[in-house]
Amino acid sequence: MIDPLAEVVTLLQPRARFSKVVGGSGAWRVRRSHQGEPFYCVVLEGESRLVVAGREPLALRQGDFVLIPESHDFAMTSVQPPPERAPDAAPVQLAHGEWRLGDTDGPAQTVLLVGHCAFDAPDAALLVALLPQLIHVRGEQRLATLVQLVGGESRAQRPGRELVLAHLLEVLLIEALRSAAVSAGSPGLLRGLADERLAQALRCMHEEMARPWTVVQLARQAALSRSAFFERFSAAVGVAPMAYLLRWRMAQARQLLRRRCSVAEVAQRVGYGSSSAFSVAFTRHVGLPPARYAAAV
Repeated sequence: MIDPLAEVVTLLQPRARFSKVVGGSGAWRVRRSHQGEPFYCVVLEGESRLVVAGREPLALRQGDFVLIPESHDFAMTSVQPPPERAPDAAPVQLAHGEWRLGDTDGPAQTVLLVGHCAFDAPDAALLVALLPQLIHVRGEQRLATLVQLVGGESRAQRPGRELVLAHLLEVLLIEALRSAAVSAGSPGLLRGLADERLAQALRCMHEEMARPWTVVQLARQAALSRSAFFERFSAAVGVAPMAYLLRWRMAQARQLLRRRCSVAEVAQRVGYGSSSAFSVAFTRHVGLPPARYAAAV
C-alpha cells in the first residue's frame, strides 16, 4: 500500500541546512523574517514562546518540536517577554561558544536548537502547500528520543558532528510530519490523512494516479456522498480533490521528466490519454512545455 505522506516527504528531499544552540535567560525576544524558508526549533531545556504572524502565541516546553514549512514573520521570546517597544537584542556569543539571548550572566534558563532546513525538490513550493502552516509536536516518545539525540550531538565536538546532526535532523523532520498527521489542525495533507475516510481517497489517488478519477468515484472510495466528500476534502486538505490530484500528477511528471522519461511515457504514467493533452496541462501548470522543461533541467 502506497503511503502518501512518505511519497510527499521523499519528493520534498528535506535537508538540514543550518542549526545552532541558543540559550536564553531573563527577558528576551528575537524576531525573524525568513522569506519563506523552512524553520524549525527544538526545546532542549526550559520553556519558550513562539509568536507567528496571524496566530495566537504558542507556549513551548522541553521536548517540543516546531516546524514552520514556509516561515515569514515570527518571534521567539522568553515566557515573560520584554515590553513590545523594547529593542530586540542580538544573540551574543559567549567565551565558550554558546549563543545567548537576554542576560549573559549565569546559566541559561532556556536552551533551544534552532535552524533552517531546505526542501531540495524543484516542486517544493507545490508540495509545501500541502502541509500545515505550523507543525507543533509534543508528548511523542519517539520524537523525544530523537530530540535527546539531537541535543547531545549538538553539544558534542565529536568527529563527523555536522554530518550526524544533519541526518538526525532529517529523521526528526520526517518523524514530526508523521506525528503531526495524527492531530493536524490546519488544512493540509496531514489533516486529510488524519481523517480515515479522506485518507482512503488520498491513498487511491496515489496508488492509481493514472486512473481517470472523478469526484464521484473518489467519494465512493471514502464512503461519502459527492457533496459531503467534496466539502470535507476541501476543508481538510485546503484544495479541492481534483486540484490535489492535478498537483500530485504534475509533481510526479516533473520528477519523471528529470529522469529523462519521454513525454509520451510521462503522459501515460500520470493519467493523460495523449501527449498533447498532457503537454497542454503541464504547460498551463508549470509555465513550460514538458520537452523544454526536460531540456532545461
